[in-house]
Amino acid sequence: MSLGIVFLSEVFGTAMLTLLGCGVVANVALKGTKGNSGGFLMVTWGWGIAVFAGVFVAAKSGAHLNPAVTVGLLVNGKAEYAPGVPIDAASTLTYFGGEMLGAFLGAVVCWAAYKQHFDAEPESASKLGVFSTGPAIRATAWNLVTEIIGTFVLVFVILTLGGTPSGLGPLAVALLVVGIGVSLGGPTGYAINPARDLGPRIAHALLPIKGKGTSDWAYSWIPVAGPLVGGALAGIVAKIAPIIVTAAA
Repeated sequence: MSLGIVFLSEVFGTAMLTLLGCGVVANVALKGTKGNSGGFLMVTWGWGIAVFAGVFVAAKSGAHLNPAVTVGLLVNGKAEYAPGVPIDAASTLTYFGGEMLGAFLGAVVCWAAYKQHFDAEPESASKLGVFSTGPAIRATAWNLVTEIIGTFVLVFVILTLGGTPSGLGPLAVALLVVGIGVSLGGPTGYAINPARDLGPRIAHALLPIKGKGTSDWAYSWIPVAGPLVGGALAGIVAKIAPIIVTAAA
């Protein structure tokens, strides 16, 4: 498979992820929408369905949709990111680039869908919350720990049960994301994906959103660094866990 196909697959899949994921947040958070005040459970299920759709769209590339998944596969020592896509520097950068561009584009389309509601919403924090995550209690170290743990669960389960999201199955990954959201999403809003947070945050900074306020760049590194660390740890643990179990037996 060519890297061009991989790139486009990840762009379209991650764009679908953020369009639907940011979209459910917009529906819950913005003034005057049909789903206004639908609650956190509605958000978690919306993100789960967003993952479900994104995995199907990006099936050709293995549907990483997330740099933390790419890093987990890299650290785990897999030979390929997807069938016919060897793991090397060029393919790694291709996945990262596709994921980031897709996340940005999906957020832009979400803004277009909710343009009038963004204009009507008086709270800048609600507008930013559509695009990116933020902590319920701002505590840098603990926010980072939460993102590491949540992403570890995501990548570890993917690696131990299926190798790649498409191998594990779109529905299983979607339910896993819902489970992480309802169980571990309370402290930080569970970014668990650097592209999902950074791409839309850049869109927030660039788009002409009325009264949008700050993009909170001071916090922005946490939903990037935490998931990358969590994904790397998951890749390492998923590699050594079978060895430990075999030795113990």
